[in-house]
Amino acid sequence: MTRTLVLASHNAHKLEELRRILGPLIPGIELIGYDGPEPVEDGLSFEENALIKARAAAAHTGLPAIADDSGIAVDVLGGCPGIFSARWGGPERSDARNVELLLWQLSDVADEHRSAGFVCAAALALPPVNGTAGEEICELGVWPGRVLREPAGEHGFGYDPIFQPEGETRSAAELTGAEKDLLSHRTRAFGALAPEIRERLAAG
Repeated sequence: MTRTLVLASHNAHKLEELRRILGPLIPGIELIGYDGPEPVEDGLSFEENALIKARAAAAHTGLPAIADDSGIAVDVLGGCPGIFSARWGGPERSDARNVELLLWQLSDVADEHRSAGFVCAAALALPPVNGTAGEEICELGVWPGRVLREPAGEHGFGYDPIFQPEGETRSAAELTGAEKDLLSHRTRAFGALAPEIRERLAAG
């Protein structure tokens, strides 16, 4: 039996990525996009923001909903940019400005102190019942590595060109989509969440 799950995102690329990740893990799932209003992401952690998005989509659609919140956490910066990764470059933010600022901030940091990790919180929210919020679950995935001194690679997006995964000689932007799907923080987080999704969809 096919069960429908909504992804709390308007990003078509993320929808396709999560279909690839979750398809083999949850047989019979139909993952659909979300066309409702976006909530204010005012949480203070990846987990809180992921749950805010999943909760809003579940309430709006009446369907079980998943969401994620992700970013890069640099050890020497105390975990920053963290939840502010997408806005790190300021009001006129873009991937290029975010990367440029982070590289400038780390310009005097020795290679051995440039450790970082891509972090993803993956959340599941069940729709409310009789006005009471449904069950919520969140899992965290971390992809360890370090920040390079200059961008490399044409694939990926965001901070991928300056992130070198642990055990790799290439940047995340030099990996193929299939290689990244096997290793990424999003794969790790949703891989941990998948058994919880299967259990709740089977019971629903």
